[in-house]
Amino acid sequence: MLGECHGHIILDGTDFKKAIAAHREEPNETIIRNRFQRYKDNGIFFFRDGGDNLGVSERAARIAPEYGIDYRTPVFATHRKGCYGSIVGRSFETISDFALLVEELKKKKADFVKIMVSGIMDFSRFGTITEGALTLAQISEIVHISHSEGFSVMAHVNGAVNIRNALAAGVDSIEHGCYMDDIAIDMLVHSETVWVPTAAAICNVANDPKQRFDQENAAKIAETHFVNIGKAISRGAKMAAGSDAGAYLVPHCDGLRDEIVYFKEIINDDLFCLQLLEKGETIIKEKFRRYHG
Repeated sequence: MLGECHGHIILDGTDFKKAIAAHREEPNETIIRNRFQRYKDNGIFFFRDGGDNLGVSERAARIAPEYGIDYRTPVFATHRKGCYGSIVGRSFETISDFALLVEELKKKKADFVKIMVSGIMDFSRFGTITEGALTLAQISEIVHISHSEGFSVMAHVNGAVNIRNALAAGVDSIEHGCYMDDIAIDMLVHSETVWVPTAAAICNVANDPKQRFDQENAAKIAETHFVNIGKAISRGAKMAAGSDAGAYLVPHCDGLRDEIVYFKEIINDDLFCLQLLEKGETIIKEKFRRYHG
């Protein structure tokens, strides 16, 4: 079994509000340990977290070695004030504010920096991304500061223009990457950036039995994502398997299985698929190694 290259140990795959509430007073070690035990039982020994604002992933990083799990975390994600990201991180208004957050991450021994470049998909309106996005100039400064301090940059980003800006700024990974276009794919292929498309988080919504979202639009979004993943793979892009474990309809462990199944459907060559994803995981491990300050 491959490792989980994008997950959230704080979330439960069902109800993010209840999941967060369980840690509101302090990180719930019983929940963390139960999830790690399940990963261990399923032979999954690598987990790259997306961070949170309650100290859960920071606590998890101390516990993970007991289960033999190589756990990486940004501790908390960073986002521009007023934009998407409060669920997983801390906000900044100016680049100087961001630099102060990086100093805090150094003290907390974060493994990498995570930035929220854009919002998420609006499943009721095809092609629409929620809330505002960082500009190319802002992303470039953020990447420069992070790299200068020894951190790789994980970029949550959706929307073709936003993805292009993130790639142009030199982020180390694209997370989600919904609505890529051919220009963005070309930039990705000719970069050192790895794409973690979290297909399970998008495609599972399209197959939601409860139909929580507009199923017609969800299916169209999933189909578009499938096509873009296929284009990127066929042109030699670096890819990794991360399911967004813990997100809605993406249970821990099961989400990674779904992600691999989706990749196999796209590639239709099991051996090549596993080789591609193993290579992607290796790249992720090398790029997002523990910070040594």
